[in-house]
Order: sequence, then structure tokens, then C-alpha cells
Amino acid sequence: MNFNANYSMDRRRRFYRPVVKILKSSGLEKPEVLIGNKEYQTVIHHLPERAIVSPGGKVMLDFGSSFHGGIRINTVGKGSCFRIKFGESVSEAAGNSNQDCSRKDALVELPVSGMLEYGNTVFRFVEITNEGDTAVSLLNIIGVALECDLDVTGSFESSDARLNEIWKTAVRTVHLCMQDYIYDGAKRDRIVWMGDMHPEVKGILCAFSDTSIIRDSFEFLINQASADKPMNNIYTYSCWFIISVWDYFLVSGDKTFLARHADYFELMLKTFSSFIDENGSECIPERRFLDWPNNDNLEAKHAGIQALLYWMMQAGEQILNALGRDSAFLRYAQQKLKKHIPDPSGRKAPAALLHLTGFANAENILEDKPFNDVSTFYGYYVLQAKKTVPALDLIRRYWGAMLDFGATTFWEDFDLDWTRNANRIDEYPIPGKDDIHADFGKYCYIGLRHSLSHGWSCGPAPFLSERVLGVRFIAPGKVAVTPDIGDLEYVRGTVPVPQGVISVEADKNGFKCDLPQGWELVK
Repeated sequence: MNFNANYSMDRRRRFYRPVVKILKSSGLEKPEVLIGNKEYQTVIHHLPERAIVSPGGKVMLDFGSSFHGGIRINTVGKGSCFRIKFGESVSEAAGNSNQDCSRKDALVELPVSGMLEYGNTVFRFVEITNEGDTAVSLLNIIGVALECDLDVTGSFESSDARLNEIWKTAVRTVHLCMQDYIYDGAKRDRIVWMGDMHPEVKGILCAFSDTSIIRDSFEFLINQASADKPMNNIYTYSCWFIISVWDYFLVSGDKTFLARHADYFELMLKTFSSFIDENGSECIPERRFLDWPNNDNLEAKHAGIQALLYWMMQAGEQILNALGRDSAFLRYAQQKLKKHIPDPSGRKAPAALLHLTGFANAENILEDKPFNDVSTFYGYYVLQAKKTVPALDLIRRYWGAMLDFGATTFWEDFDLDWTRNANRIDEYPIPGKDDIHADFGKYCYIGLRHSLSHGWSCGPAPFLSERVLGVRFIAPGKVAVTPDIGDLEYVRGTVPVPQGVISVEADKNGFKCDLPQGWELVK
């Protein structure tokens, strides 16, 4: 007998994480009781030492790295009212964070001699204030992580420790967004945004053997919109859907999923193949979205969408071929699109897409002020469009700078100019210096609304696995391995597939690789 047999099961598990450090406290006796304490159960006999929080007392806790979930407060004796403030940065936990999408600031009533859990967001820091008129005895405050319990079976190790750390941080970032489904950000927006998902899909495929969350997220989106209507009410996000489905199928070989939605794919592709005028120019209806930095630049946006629609037609042709369906209309659509080559207006994001789809060589745009006009979202496509050595330099400088400022996950957006006079996210704001979280950000991510654990920023992980390790999927069961180690002395790593892992070791003298049974190496 199973009492819960009729109910849905959460794909995630719970983990208890102790406090690593207390950054600041006032009105708190014996704060050392809270540090490193792994006990999560309240007791009422043979009481251990307790931390006492006086009325008005306050403490800032650091859990060492970002995670998804909340906290459990264990009390003994009288309860009180605590104000709990979560933050991805110290500034956010100490300030007035935006409450969109997940609560980061709340007043909660504590039980008498009991435990209270609160929180459903991504955070590293928590500020607790006793807002009541009674002192509170704390047995412990412990983090309660709610996350997918998945082994990272992919790996990347090179002669550059900074790149190795960036790969791991990128994978951890997308892992935090693997919740019920694939979220864009687990603090905000906590939504299955299809456009955001493509870098995340690539990041998941390079790191995890269990990729079922990709399929389940696709199924969720399919159930929300008919094939001839835009996913997430954004037509260009349907382009990313077809591209992502093909990337998933290349690795998973999940023909059952493909066949189940064959009619859906075909109708979507026929709808989008009609969005091409007689001159070969895309004419996708509103809402048309490429990325935020180019949202108001109509010429640049058009250039990127022209390439994106072409990419969709290419991926769609492969999907229909795999299903044994007629794809001639998609080949014709690609021919029409190739007649029109728009100008990316000197912008790196659309230039990268034009370069990757063969419309134009955009190297001059990508290497002009190479560390400017880069975003964490389209940074993945910029990396793909660049040669290996300058791409590695961009990873070290751009994503590496977030690590230098205290990041344990990568951010929704970032600009190297923000670092000129800024303090780290694991420090309190410093007078005379910029607050790198609260003082910057644009568009929908201004100030503390800015997500510092955003899945679309994971691009370095799939890039390093695809380009530097050189593992490129040609078809289900077929892979090309062509390492390009750039300025590195050596590289070694693994890429998961359903039958095991593809292992690669390479240095300046050559490489060797091992494939699991059933996989063919394509020369």
C-alpha cells in the first residue's frame, strides 16, 4: 500500500545545509552555536547550547554558496516574530529586494518549542531580525535545499584552473534552474521560458545523464500552446523550441518523444515557413524578441531573427527526415531565406547568429572591442562564432570576473564596466563604491530584481565540451570528436550519452577518445 499513490511526485529531494559563516550580528548571544551545526531536529530535554536572539537582535548568515529552497528555524521555549530576508548577495539580504516571482522578505511567527520552515527561492545569504518583544532561544538555523538529486557525469578539466572552475559554476547554475521543470532563473522568473532554455538544454546535455527534465519541459510547453501559435506568446521562442528539440534528439535518440508530437512539429514548421516574404526576408509577427540589448534596434533584431528562422528551418528539416516525413518545403524555405542577408548593425548577438548559420562572416564585428556588447544569454552564441583562443579569453575575462566578485553561480546579465569601482556580492556595501547587485542592471533586471543564478548564462560549459573537448553530435549514435585546445596544454573530460559517457583526452601531440557501445565515431 502507498498512501500517496494517487498524487504527483516531486522530482526533487531535500538536503540540509549548515551555516558556514556569520557576517554580522547584534543582540545575539553565542552565535557560534549556529555555525556548522548540522542538526535539523528540535529537542526539549538535555538541551544543548542555544543562541539567544534579543528583541531587535539581528544576524546575517552565509551558507557559503547559492542553493534553492529555504531555511528551518528550530526554537525552544517562547516563540516570537522573525523577519526573514533572503539574498543572492549580501546587499539583497540586507536591503529591500523585489518580491516578484518568489518571496525574499517576510514576517513569520515562530512556534513555541518547535520548528518552522520558510522559503522557496535561490539564495546564499539570510538576514534574520527578531521583530517581537520576547528573546528567542535558537537550537539552530539550517538551510533546506530543494533540488534535483543528479550526478554530474559530464566533466571538463584542463591546464587552466580558471576555466575548470567556470565550467563547474556554469553547470551548477543550470542545475539550480532544474526544478519542477527548467526555469529561466530559480529566484526570478521561475518560468519555463523557451527562448532562455536553449543554452540550458545544451548545458544539461553536456553535464547530466538524466535529461528527462528536458523532455518534460518540452511536453509542458506543448500542452500550453497550439502549434500554430507562439510559445510563451513570443513567436521567436517557437524557433528556439524546434532547435532545442533537435539538439535533444541528437544526444538522447528519443524517437518515442519525436513520434508522439510529429503532427505538432510539422504544423509549427509549416506555419513558420510562411513567415518569409517574396524577397526572402523573414516576416515573423509580433511579438518578436531576440534579446534585451537589441530589443529596440529593429535592424539588428531583424538580422538575428533572419538567422534564427533559417536555423529553425534547418533543425526542422532534420526532425521531419528522422520521422520519415516530407521536408521539401523546409529546404525551399532555406533557399528563400538565403536570398536576403541583413546587416547586424555592428551588434554581436545578431552577428553571431548570422555567422553560425552561414549568412555572413562576422569575425570583424565579434573581435571589435571583444569584451564589450556581450551578454550572458547570447554569450554562448558569440563563443561559438569566435575562434577558440579569443573565445577562451572571453570566458576567462567575462565569466571569470563574476567569480572574482564572489559569484558561485552566473548571472542574468553582466558588464565588465560594472567592476570598475564595485564591491563583491559577499560583502556589505562599502561607502564610495558601487554595489554591483543593487546599482546596475537594465530592462527587466534592474537592481536587486536582477537574478544572480540564471540558467541562460551557462554557455561556457557546452562550449568547452563541444569546442575544446571537441564532442559534436552528428546524429543519434554518431559523434565527431575534434578537440581544439587553443592555448591550453591539455584537456580531458567526459560527455554523457544514454549508454554511458564519451571520454576525451587531448594535448598538443594529439588526442584519444573512448565511446560507449553503440556509438560510432564519424571522421
